[in-house]
Amino acid sequence: MGERKPFFRPRLAFSRDARPPREPDHARQFREVVLPHLDAAYNFARYLSRDPTAAEDIVQDAFLRAFKAFPNWRGGAPKAWLFAIVRNCFLDWVAGGGGAHKVLVDEGALSEAQAQALANVADPDQTTPEEALIRRREAETLRAVIENLPEPFRETLVLRELEELSYKEIAALTAVPIGTVMSRLARARQMLCDMLQPQGAALQEARR
Repeated sequence: MGERKPFFRPRLAFSRDARPPREPDHARQFREVVLPHLDAAYNFARYLSRDPTAAEDIVQDAFLRAFKAFPNWRGGAPKAWLFAIVRNCFLDWVAGGGGAHKVLVDEGALSEAQAQALANVADPDQTTPEEALIRRREAETLRAVIENLPEPFRETLVLRELEELSYKEIAALTAVPIGTVMSRLARARQMLCDMLQPQGAALQEARR
């Protein structure tokens, strides 16, 4: 698959160009191995928390933890390793009361700035304002539907379909058997299809 742009660009103090106050080789290796997954980590945190501001805080915390733990990293898939840290930070955020009063996101809840960011996933070959608007609405609808999935199914769908982790990596990350990962994914796909059907009909009507 081609390079995928994130739905939202995180505004983090810990950026790709940042040089943490540690031994230079350690910092260089961290930037080379872990920082390329910054956008993916933010997207994962954004889908988990359904809160762009909280996602920035979660990823900031996750990267600081990852940097401290990096000397003990024993290789393997850095993306899956980082996502496990992001997930732990998300769980800490929830335990601290984060998201306790969150309302499920619907299409109308997206701000104009968010909608514009979502348009980044549109077809770059589109040529008319009408096509751009339809693409943006489709992206808004897809994000809203995914965010309305129950957490275990949303998490599994994002990790597999958007971040392309293997079943084994997802099972290790979420601490469930591979069979559970597969059943959650199948259920998530079915729920996604069921939820998208009425939205798809509305979009088809908008195309006419």
